[in-house]
Amino acid sequence: MTDQTVASRLATLGIVLPHASEPAAKYANFVKVNGLLFVSGKGPAGTPKGKLGQEYTTAEGYQFARQTGIEILAVLQTALDTLDKVKRVVKIQGFVNAVAHFEEHHKVLNGCSDLMLDVFGEKGIHARSVFGAVSVRDNLPIIIDSIFEVEE
Repeated sequence: MTDQTVASRLATLGIVLPHASEPAAKYANFVKVNGLLFVSGKGPAGTPKGKLGQEYTTAEGYQFARQTGIEILAVLQTALDTLDKVKRVVKIQGFVNAVAHFEEHHKVLNGCSDLMLDVFGEKGIHARSVFGAVSVRDNLPIIIDSIFEVEE
Protein backbone atom coordinates (compact mmCIF):
# COMPACT_ATOMS: atom_id res chain seq x y z
CA MET A 1 0.00 0.00 0.00
CA THR A 2 2.98 2.25 -0.55
CA ASP A 3 1.68 5.00 -2.84
CA GLN A 4 -2.01 4.24 -2.55
CA THR A 5 -4.16 6.67 -0.55
CA VAL A 6 -6.36 5.31 2.19
CA ALA A 7 -9.41 6.62 0.30
CA SER A 8 -8.46 4.59 -2.79
CA ARG A 9 -7.81 1.54 -0.58
CA LEU A 10 -11.31 1.93 0.93
CA ALA A 11 -12.77 2.12 -2.58
CA THR A 12 -10.89 -1.04 -3.59
CA LEU A 13 -12.31 -2.78 -0.51
CA GLY A 14 -15.82 -1.55 -1.36
CA ILE A 15 -16.11 0.44 1.87
CA VAL A 16 -18.08 3.67 1.95
CA LEU A 17 -17.68 5.48 5.24
CA PRO A 18 -20.90 6.63 6.91
CA HIS A 19 -21.23 9.96 8.68
CA ALA A 20 -19.61 9.70 12.10
CA SER A 21 -22.13 8.68 14.73
CA GLU A 22 -22.75 11.08 17.60
CA PRO A 23 -21.71 10.25 21.16
CA ALA A 24 -24.35 8.36 23.16
CA ALA A 25 -23.93 10.60 26.23
CA LYS A 26 -21.96 13.65 27.42
CA TYR A 27 -18.49 12.99 26.03
CA ALA A 28 -16.45 13.77 22.92
CA ASN A 29 -16.31 11.45 19.93
CA PHE A 30 -12.54 11.88 19.97
CA VAL A 31 -9.78 13.72 21.79
CA LYS A 32 -6.45 14.61 20.19
CA VAL A 33 -3.43 14.97 22.51
CA ASN A 34 0.28 15.12 21.58
CA GLY A 35 -0.06 13.37 18.23
CA LEU A 36 -2.47 10.73 19.54
CA LEU A 37 -6.14 10.57 18.65
CA PHE A 38 -8.33 8.72 21.15
CA VAL A 39 -11.67 7.55 19.73
CA SER A 40 -14.45 6.96 22.24
CA GLY A 41 -16.20 3.61 22.37
CA LYS A 42 -18.20 2.83 19.25
CA GLY A 43 -20.63 0.05 18.41
CA PRO A 44 -21.81 -1.47 15.13
CA ALA A 45 -24.18 0.33 12.78
CA GLY A 46 -27.88 -0.39 13.05
CA THR A 47 -27.73 -0.81 16.84
CA PRO A 48 -28.14 -4.60 17.02
CA LYS A 49 -28.93 -5.86 20.52
CA GLY A 50 -27.84 -9.06 22.21
CA LYS A 51 -25.04 -11.22 23.54
CA LEU A 52 -22.42 -13.33 21.84
CA GLY A 53 -23.01 -16.98 22.65
CA GLN A 54 -26.75 -16.35 23.01
CA GLU A 55 -28.29 -14.23 20.24
CA TYR A 56 -25.16 -14.12 18.09
CA THR A 57 -22.42 -16.47 16.89
CA THR A 58 -18.70 -15.73 16.79
CA ALA A 59 -18.94 -15.20 13.01
CA GLU A 60 -21.72 -12.65 13.49
CA GLY A 61 -19.65 -10.99 16.21
CA TYR A 62 -16.71 -10.74 13.80
CA GLN A 63 -18.94 -8.84 11.36
CA PHE A 64 -20.17 -6.55 14.17
CA ALA A 65 -16.55 -5.79 15.08
CA ARG A 66 -15.77 -5.02 11.43
CA GLN A 67 -18.81 -2.71 11.23
CA THR A 68 -17.64 -1.03 14.43
CA GLY A 69 -14.22 -0.52 12.83
CA ILE A 70 -15.94 1.28 9.95
CA GLU A 71 -17.70 3.52 12.50
CA ILE A 72 -14.28 4.26 14.03
CA LEU A 73 -12.88 5.14 10.59
CA ALA A 74 -15.78 7.55 10.08
CA VAL A 75 -14.85 9.35 13.31
CA LEU A 76 -11.21 9.51 12.18
CA GLN A 77 -12.31 10.97 8.84
CA THR A 78 -14.26 13.68 10.68
CA ALA A 79 -11.39 14.41 13.05
CA LEU A 80 -8.62 14.51 10.44
CA ASP A 81 -10.36 15.35 7.13
CA THR A 82 -8.29 12.57 5.53
CA LEU A 83 -7.33 9.12 6.76
CA ASP A 84 -3.91 9.61 5.18
CA LYS A 85 -2.98 11.54 8.35
CA VAL A 86 -3.07 8.29 10.35
CA LYS A 87 0.55 7.35 11.05
CA ARG A 88 -0.25 4.22 13.04
CA VAL A 89 -3.07 2.29 14.65
CA VAL A 90 -1.77 2.15 18.22
CA LYS A 91 -4.37 0.20 20.19
CA ILE A 92 -7.78 -1.42 19.78
CA GLN A 93 -9.73 -2.39 22.89
CA GLY A 94 -12.94 -4.39 22.65
CA PHE A 95 -15.73 -5.06 25.12
CA VAL A 96 -17.73 -8.07 23.96
CA ASN A 97 -21.22 -8.40 25.39
CA ALA A 98 -21.22 -12.16 25.97
CA VAL A 99 -22.64 -14.94 28.09
CA ALA A 100 -20.38 -16.29 30.84
CA HIS A 101 -19.33 -19.43 28.95
CA PHE A 102 -18.34 -17.57 25.73
CA GLU A 103 -14.60 -17.97 25.04
CA GLU A 104 -14.02 -16.54 21.56
CA HIS A 105 -13.74 -12.83 22.33
CA HIS A 106 -10.43 -12.66 20.49
CA LYS A 107 -11.97 -14.09 17.32
CA VAL A 108 -14.76 -11.50 17.47
CA LEU A 109 -12.32 -8.56 17.80
CA ASN A 110 -10.38 -9.88 14.81
CA GLY A 111 -13.14 -8.29 12.70
CA CYS A 112 -11.86 -4.83 13.64
CA SER A 113 -8.18 -5.81 13.64
CA ASP A 114 -8.41 -7.34 10.16
CA LEU A 115 -10.14 -4.20 8.88
CA MET A 116 -7.36 -1.96 10.23
CA LEU A 117 -4.76 -4.14 8.50
CA ASP A 118 -6.76 -4.12 5.25
CA VAL A 119 -7.12 -0.32 5.32
CA PHE A 120 -3.74 0.80 6.68
CA GLY A 121 -1.40 -2.06 5.79
CA GLU A 122 1.62 -2.27 8.11
CA LYS A 123 0.51 0.93 9.84
CA GLY A 124 -2.56 -1.03 10.93
CA ILE A 125 -0.59 -3.46 13.14
CA HIS A 126 -1.61 -2.60 16.70
CA ALA A 127 -1.65 -3.62 20.33
CA ARG A 128 -5.02 -4.72 21.61
CA SER A 129 -7.03 -6.14 24.44
CA VAL A 130 -10.46 -7.66 24.59
CA PHE A 131 -12.79 -8.25 27.51
CA GLY A 132 -16.03 -10.11 28.03
CA ALA A 133 -18.71 -7.91 29.54
CA VAL A 134 -21.90 -8.94 31.31
CA SER A 135 -23.53 -5.81 29.94
CA VAL A 136 -22.72 -2.83 27.72
CA ARG A 137 -24.67 0.29 26.80
CA ASP A 138 -27.83 -0.30 24.80
CA ASN A 139 -27.17 -4.07 24.93
CA LEU A 140 -24.88 -3.77 21.87
CA PRO A 141 -22.94 -6.96 21.04
CA ILE A 142 -19.60 -5.10 21.08
CA ILE A 143 -18.07 -1.72 21.87
CA ILE A 144 -14.58 -0.80 20.71
CA ASP A 145 -12.41 2.13 21.69
CA SER A 146 -9.17 2.94 19.95
CA ILE A 147 -6.01 5.02 19.83
CA PHE A 148 -4.23 6.29 16.72
CA GLU A 149 -0.97 8.12 16.12
CA VAL A 150 -1.74 10.97 13.73
CA GLU A 151 0.03 13.82 11.98
CA GLU A 152 -0.02 17.06 13.93
